[in-house]
Amino acid sequence: MKIIITGASGMVGHAVLIECLEAAIVKEILLINRRPIELHHPKIKELLVADFEQIPSHAQNLAGYDACFHCMGVSAMGLSEEAYTKMTFGYSKILFDTLYKSTPGMIVTYISGVGTDSSEKGNSMWARVKGKTENYLLHLGFKDAYAFRPGIILPEKGVKSKTGWYNTLYVLFRPIFPLFKRMKNTIGSSNLGKAMLLLLKSPNEKKVFEPYQIKQLANK
Repeated sequence: MKIIITGASGMVGHAVLIECLEAAIVKEILLINRRPIELHHPKIKELLVADFEQIPSHAQNLAGYDACFHCMGVSAMGLSEEAYTKMTFGYSKILFDTLYKSTPGMIVTYISGVGTDSSEKGNSMWARVKGKTENYLLHLGFKDAYAFRPGIILPEKGVKSKTGWYNTLYVLFRPIFPLFKRMKNTIGSSNLGKAMLLLLKSPNEKKVFEPYQIKQLANK
């Protein structure tokens, strides 16, 4: 299969990329990034896009792929609702629309977050925006689409966060990671890619997955 991954420079996207590189069913990976990730592998191709609003101009490079794992995201901390909506819903909508026009038979999985508000009416700004993004994707008309809502993600296989103090905490608490992994809203980073890849082979009637359900998929 040929897979598109966004956000591979972040912890979640990097974790998903590792699983795709290790999977025999994946023969090609197109990374959409603002800057090169400086990882060389025969499966990897990169599409550098400085401004995500220009994604439609790259439509021909995105056609013919089997799936897209949309892992790109930003923290809502310090952002206005307008700015967060543009970077979360707005950029995602541009990507989804472009992919749907070129390859509607694609399977798309979006990394959302635990606590996302599907009603789009709650008090939490980020949760409403994530809910709006999920709803748009799930009703667009792709061959199949899913939303993953991970909670606490424990880094594995050398994956690191872009936030330095997160990495310090991960090092301090690594000895008790096995205990954390038993918690309902905690998953290992490798669970994400494994679960996404499983859904490519075995479609599921369920479209929105909470952390414990992501773990169940990954361990099948």
